[in-house]
Amino acid sequence: MIHTVKIDDKTPTGKRIINELRKHRKVVEFENPAVTGIIPEGYVTSEEFRETIKENLRKKFAQDGNL
Repeated sequence: MIHTVKIDDKTPTGKRIINELRKHRKVVEFENPAVTGIIPEGYVTSEEFRETIKENLRKKFAQDGNL
């Protein structure tokens, strides 16, 4: 039987679970959700991520008067 799960890797517990799973490469397979071409809800492409970061930095620098 194969189980698909979502693990929040932003939390300490999520990081520990992922680290433990990586020790069992013979029976655990990590998949990149973007490989299918369909990006699941809650995920972003690297380009969307970059644009979001750039916009956030622009706002922060403008707010601080550094831009």
